Amino acid sequence: MMDDQAAPRSDSLAWVGGSDAPEKSAINLGFMALTDSASLIVAATQGFAQPYGLTLNLKRQASWATLRDKLISGELDAAQGLYGLIYAVHLGIGGTPPVDMAVLMGLAQNGQSISLSHRLQAAGVITPEALAKRAHQDGAKLTLAQTFPTGTHALWLYYWLASQGIHPLNDVNTVVVPPSQMVAHLKAGRIDGFCAGEPWGAQAIAEGMGFTLATTQSIWPDHPEKVLGCTRAFVETYPNTARALILAILEASRFIDSSEENKRSTAQLLSGSDYVDAPLQAIQPRFLGQYEDGVGHAWLDRHALRFFGNGTVNMPYLSDGLWFMTQFRRWGLLRDDPDYLAIAHQVQRLDLYREAADILGMEVPTSPMRSATLLDGKVWDGTDPAGYARSFELHALTETTRPLAL
Repeated sequence: MMDDQAAPRSDSLAWVGGSDAPEKSAINLGFMALTDSASLIVAATQGFAQPYGLTLNLKRQASWATLRDKLISGELDAAQGLYGLIYAVHLGIGGTPPVDMAVLMGLAQNGQSISLSHRLQAAGVITPEALAKRAHQDGAKLTLAQTFPTGTHALWLYYWLASQGIHPLNDVNTVVVPPSQMVAHLKAGRIDGFCAGEPWGAQAIAEGMGFTLATTQSIWPDHPEKVLGCTRAFVETYPNTARALILAILEASRFIDSSEENKRSTAQLLSGSDYVDAPLQAIQPRFLGQYEDGVGHAWLDRHALRFFGNGTVNMPYLSDGLWFMTQFRRWGLLRDDPDYLAIAHQVQRLDLYREAADILGMEVPTSPMRSATLLDGKVWDGTDPAGYARSFELHALTETTRPLAL
């Protein structure tokens, strides 16, 4: 699979000697059956970890709640994580006591989607306007699924619905379903739609069970998505190991994005039964940015799933962590404003990321903040998180926080 240009540097073994050697060489690395787990799978199976003195034991998980619990218990050393999952554990919301956590690097941007059922499609509910009309009708509420109560998919779904005038906590019902089970739930009629990572949106179309109403990159172009997460205790006990893990996955991320040939071979790898276990035809097109929505539209997405982007994908920006906390506050998951910036400084391990990027000669963005304009026209730059959380017309700031059932 690997090509000569993207192979690990020949001098890498010199770096792992002496005081820089990993304190722990065998790492249990958790991941979910999603295409944006690619950099972990490539790092573990294609020779990117060994030059840094690591063996990565991939551990596929059945749900985000299981992954979270194993990460907290130490059964997993590190894992592909939802940004919101890592912050929820750190803040002690969502069903567990607070545990100090760490985001080592970003793993991916973009590449999630909101899908609706074939039943709604047959009823003509194929536009945001039609969905808003249906959501505000009398009668049974629509049931929409996301993958974890504090995860990225819940927050993308809530943000998108609210941007269309649909209150996600009042106008529809939401439930939690593991990503690989979304299509089965759609087929069984238990849900009317879902927000999840690929390939499950594409697979819904392939099985004639649904269509894509929106992509998450249409909500926020180049939005933060999965991260490499672990407990702070792991970083403090094994700092060299944590840095070596960043190095290996950074190299794998660069490899994937370096050519279309590498993306194609990575998609083939992911389709295997040990990894995503889904048909290649459901994985590869959107992996390459080639989208069809199932209702007659096709396009090459300018902000498709990406893993490196010259390092901009992987930088653990403070502003990315801040944004997820603002949405926790907006939707009543946090009753009070936390010390946003202080918490982001605790969780985002900019120090280790910068050291790893420097070792690889990769450029690091000069600022730990970045700005973006989201689909509702609001600009996010991280400067006033408390004000931003209060700036939305639809919110749950004054409502009683609902218990989260996992």
